[in-house]
Amino acid sequence: MAPGAMNRWTASLADARPLSFWLDDPDRPPVLPALTGTEQCDLLVVGGGYSGLWTALIAKERDPDRDVLLIEGREVGWAASGRNGGFCDASLTHGLDNGLSRWPREIGRLEELGARNLDAIEEAVARYGIDCAFERTGGIDVATEPYQVEELRTRHREAQRLGLDGGVEFLDEDEVRAVVRSPLFRAGLRDRHGVAMLNPAQLAWGLKAACLERGVRIHERTPALSLVPRGTGMGVRTPYGRVSARHVALGTNVFPSLVKRVRPYTVPVYDYALMTEPLTAGQRAAIGWHGREGLSDTANRFHYFRLTADDRILWGGYDAVYPYGGRVRAEHDDRPETYARLAEHFFRYFPALEGLRFSHAWGGAIDTCSRFSAFFGTAHRGRVAYAAGYTGLGVGATRFGAEVMLDLLSGEQTERTALEMVRSKPLPFPPEPFAWAGISLTKWSLARADENRGHRNPWLRTLDRLGLGFDS
Repeated sequence: MAPGAMNRWTASLADARPLSFWLDDPDRPPVLPALTGTEQCDLLVVGGGYSGLWTALIAKERDPDRDVLLIEGREVGWAASGRNGGFCDASLTHGLDNGLSRWPREIGRLEELGARNLDAIEEAVARYGIDCAFERTGGIDVATEPYQVEELRTRHREAQRLGLDGGVEFLDEDEVRAVVRSPLFRAGLRDRHGVAMLNPAQLAWGLKAACLERGVRIHERTPALSLVPRGTGMGVRTPYGRVSARHVALGTNVFPSLVKRVRPYTVPVYDYALMTEPLTAGQRAAIGWHGREGLSDTANRFHYFRLTADDRILWGGYDAVYPYGGRVRAEHDDRPETYARLAEHFFRYFPALEGLRFSHAWGGAIDTCSRFSAFFGTAHRGRVAYAAGYTGLGVGATRFGAEVMLDLLSGEQTERTALEMVRSKPLPFPPEPFAWAGISLTKWSLARADENRGHRNPWLRTLDRLGLGFDS
């Protein structure tokens, strides 16, 4: 790379604000008061991201008389729910390939439940008047290397064989470049119905408003400090008070679970994104993208990118950073070296946009588990339920997870609790320094696979045999 090239690309970051574009909104709702004193409720929901918000809302929809209390350690939507790319995917399994490799006998059912779940999200957004720029755009997985073209063809054939290809089509080089013009695009796999784009922070704030409308009591700036049995229910201690609840639903995801035995199942991985300034009409014409689909390339170290309602491009992914010890800390949210790398990649994909500048650059932790899709369970004799491990595809799947937690707390067998996906657990991560060594070796191996036509080395093949499945 010529010395001046990196200077030219990094100049696009000169005015980038180091915070989530979505959260940089003057219309964000006011913070609700912290919980003080002693409270009682039927259901206590811990966590004010999508997982907790959907759980509280659906609990009231199922039983309007149920007394539901939600507590959030900071502000509703401040973490992953307000910092993600806004891809609302129907998949509950982090894609068809991952689901097929793990639950081949029930993949058809999982795909059906995922499609119904996305429909239910769209319906809830309309019913509650949530202004989150929800748009059923569809999505495209893009090949940028010759070997990836055949991978997409194989994936399409497999979907056809299983009868799961409704709305899914293979695009050759000319067809994919007719949708979005990039000199790197060689093919695409388009899903016309299974992906929506939205403003993630506004979805969280809209769910907060819907919860309040339904009668959910919400306290922000109220972290849960401990969880213990209390009589026939559970007790949770907060900085300024205590809550007694018949049942507790934990939607804490990347943050350490109040059920300590769950903690080894997740690790935090930091993801980063950039947001451009709005495109001019000429810039938009230079790249096409008239359908506003959400895109992702198909490398192990992949990029995801989409248009916002005001014609900005969000560009994220590639680097996945695991901090030694697995601690979630604000100092990891900002990583200039990753921003510079993302900017370089952006202009390689879209050279026609050179001169465009980035307005925001940010990062945050994702709760990753070894099977790359959520897991579920109960504790304290069924009085506590949890869902975690969404691994970056939780905008849609968290609503399904909320339904599962409520099913588990009810003690009733449902179509969801009967799933092997719900009844099984991923393999836990080992303690340090083994987690650091294993994750580092895996990241190195995935990078080498990207450089070697996708060929997986002995380490990755071993992980595949163990069901760890680090494939994206």
